[in-house]
Amino acid sequence: MKTLLITGASTGFGRSLTEEALQRGHQVALAVRNPEAVADLVAKHPERALAIHFDLTKPADAFRAINETIEKFGAIDMLINNAGYGLLASLEETTDAQLERNLETNFTGPLRLIRAVIPVMREQKSGHIVNLSAIAAYANHAGFAVYGGAKAALDAACDAAAQDVAPYGIKFTSVVPGPFRTDFIGRSLEHSPRMPAYEATVGKFSAFLEKMNGRQPGDPDKAARAILDLLNAEKPPFRLLLGGYAYTMFAKKLASQEAEMKAWKEVGLPTDFPPGE
Repeated sequence: MKTLLITGASTGFGRSLTEEALQRGHQVALAVRNPEAVADLVAKHPERALAIHFDLTKPADAFRAINETIEKFGAIDMLINNAGYGLLASLEETTDAQLERNLETNFTGPLRLIRAVIPVMREQKSGHIVNLSAIAAYANHAGFAVYGGAKAALDAACDAAAQDVAPYGIKFTSVVPGPFRTDFIGRSLEHSPRMPAYEATVGKFSAFLEKMNGRQPGDPDKAARAILDLLNAEKPPFRLLLGGYAYTMFAKKLASQEAEMKAWKEVGLPTDFPPGE
C-alpha cells in the first residue's frame, strides 16, 4: 500500500487516478478546491481517503497539503500534480490577469508543491513526483502560447530538480497526454474574446477543439492505470507519452528539430573559439 497526494482529484484525470488508486488499495489525499466534490470517495474509503481543501494559487496551501497528508498517513510516496486549466488565446489577446493566473496554476503552484514535498521524500530517501503535462509543451498550437509555455516551463524546471534530488531516491515523471475524453475542452478551457486578426490561426484551432470535444481518442481510465503502474517501475521514465496523437505530434517535432539543427549546423557550430585558445 502506497500513499498518494493528487491535486485536482474531483474531475477528469484526477478523478480517474483517485478511483484507480483507491481500487488498488492505496491511501490517497485528495487536494481539491471543493472537498464536497469528493465526499463520495471519502465516505466509501474513510480510512484510505482524505479530502484537503487546496488552492494552487495560494502559497500557504502547498505546505498545508503536505502536512495534512503526513498527519493522516505518515508518508507520501507519490505526488501527482494534476490540477490545471487551459487558456485559448493568442498572446496579443491575453490579458495580464489571464497570464498571471494561468502561470500560477500550471507552473508556479505545482512547483511550490514540489518544493514542499521534497524534504519529506528526501528524508524518506524515496518518492515519485508526477506532473500532468500536455503535448502542447512540446508540439504547440496557435492559441496555446501561455498554456503550453507554462507546461514546458514546469518540465524544464523538473529536469533540473530531478538531478538535484537523484541521490535521495526521488524520481520525476512528466506525463504527456494528447486529447483525452475529459472535461478539459468544456469546463477547463478559458477563452479570450477573439480578434479578427487571429480567426485564421487561433480560430481554426478553436474550431478543431470544438469538433473533437466528446470524441477525443484517449481513455482517461486507461491513462490512470498507466500512470499508477509507475509506482512499481524500478526505473520510471522522465517523460511518458500517452495516446497516439501525442506520439505522432512528438515524433514530428523531433524530426523537424533534427532537420533544422542539421540545416543550420554550419552557421552555429563554428562560433566556438578555435581549439586550444
